[in-house]
Amino acid sequence: MQYRSDRYGNPISVLGYGCMRFTQTAGKIDIDKAEQEIMEAFHAGVNYFDTAYVYPGSEAALGQILARNHIRDQVNIATKLPHYLIKKPDSMETYFAEELRRLQTDHVDYYLMHMLTDTKTWERLVELGILPWLEEKKKSGAIRQVGFSYHGNSDMFCKLLEVYDWDFCQIQYNYLDENSQAGTTGLHRAAEKGLPVIIMEPLRGGRLTNGLPGSAKKVMERAHVERTPAQWAFSWLWDQKEVTCVLSGMNSLEMVRENVRTADSARAGSFTEEDRTVLRRVVDAINENMKVGCTGCRYCMPCPRGVDIPGTFAAYNRLSSDGYWKALAEYFMITGVRRDYTGPGNCIGCGKCEQHCPQHISIREELKNAKKAMEGLPYQAGRRVLPYIMRY
Repeated sequence: MQYRSDRYGNPISVLGYGCMRFTQTAGKIDIDKAEQEIMEAFHAGVNYFDTAYVYPGSEAALGQILARNHIRDQVNIATKLPHYLIKKPDSMETYFAEELRRLQTDHVDYYLMHMLTDTKTWERLVELGILPWLEEKKKSGAIRQVGFSYHGNSDMFCKLLEVYDWDFCQIQYNYLDENSQAGTTGLHRAAEKGLPVIIMEPLRGGRLTNGLPGSAKKVMERAHVERTPAQWAFSWLWDQKEVTCVLSGMNSLEMVRENVRTADSARAGSFTEEDRTVLRRVVDAINENMKVGCTGCRYCMPCPRGVDIPGTFAAYNRLSSDGYWKALAEYFMITGVRRDYTGPGNCIGCGKCEQHCPQHISIREELKNAKKAMEGLPYQAGRRVLPYIMRY
């Protein structure tokens, strides 16, 4: 197993274990199967295990497995504060204590603000007393390092990097999201600040493996080197020195073993131009039926009215590749899960964006199309419920 360092020089395995997708039987985690898989990864050198308060049964399962194999102190636990459930200051302590109980431990190595959406969400936490609470937890050793996980555009991600002295961060990133979400821009900005970057959704929830269209699979099959779709995706990530650890929701021994083999062999800077050409062709094949020819270059940004133009188009394009509900989830993350709506409804038709678009996209018209397609009743219902969940 290869390792890259955190902010303080501690080794983190380049392959991390995402504990959200443990196999379930009759609605419950198959603890014996999960134990086999976790221990296989542990013996192969994986030392970073990621879970969260809201992953059903995950924290308790991980805690049980680590405790009964007596390896808690040989691994790093990363879990997350469900800040969206916090309504009053003492709720932070309540949730954290519950997490420690579930995990059967007295400390968390890497603690994240789960799905931090924007700077205003962080400001709400500051008003509730998060800063002295985190300071006390770090001083006592109950929390070793503090970070945040993020879904959204690169502009807001870069702003969030500045609101606190973070120890690390976690982003969605893969060869299909190179220019969306936090993207390469966010990855490099975090690295410039000396922050380790943990990668989630390296396979886009299976979209880059089982969900590849036939034309994309043919590109890989005809490539100059033999790799599985997962190996292409992981190798692309580990080629980048700014990537610290890549999470994989492994739920079979075969998956663990393949990912470990890839992690053992992939090196930063080893991806060739020929490799990159293959993946560009794969992306083109995936995007053959996309609705808007947006490359995510962001020349159209910033929008004077706050519309996340490339994020809107990225989610809109997922309609043809991933279906309505996955596209809607992405769209909601980009435009709705924040205090200030950033969707196409804010567009006033000024046209400044179109003046800078190298693809000559009719952005104003396409934003109207995206709004019509994405902001139906499910989206509207979500926007109505959100204030009660997030307590804006």
